[in-house]
Amino acid sequence: MPEPTLSLADADAILDEVLAPWVRQLRLRAHRVEADGVTLLLPFDPSLRHAGGVVCGQVLMSAADTAMIVAIASQLGGFKPMTTVSLTTNFMRPVIEGDMLVRASVLRMGKTVVFGAIELRGHDGKLAVQATTTYALL
Repeated sequence: MPEPTLSLADADAILDEVLAPWVRQLRLRAHRVEADGVTLLLPFDPSLRHAGGVVCGQVLMSAADTAMIVAIASQLGGFKPMTTVSLTTNFMRPVIEGDMLVRASVLRMGKTVVFGAIELRGHDGKLAVQATTTYALL
């Protein structure tokens, strides 16, 4: 398996420099960079919960989408312009509290299209969100 092309610091730089300001407010940080993908840490904050007491689906989808951007950048050797074509998300269990790990894996890297899978696990290690995604490289 090839070595990852980004360091944790490189991945954090992408999180700090590329994302929209409101996404940066999630405070995502690189946790692990591997040849086939990345794992980000989504720190818990009570403000991420909606009135029902669980972390908003919009937060979880944003974290999944962001993790895939970093995973693709790792495969490309750095950030290149891209856009989400599809993001299919399955919410398996609610997240109420605790930091979350977001693992994004590149399944197939084409010349213009990338397919990926994302898993978001709660602080208990249980799968909370599973997503698949397609990106267009611009």
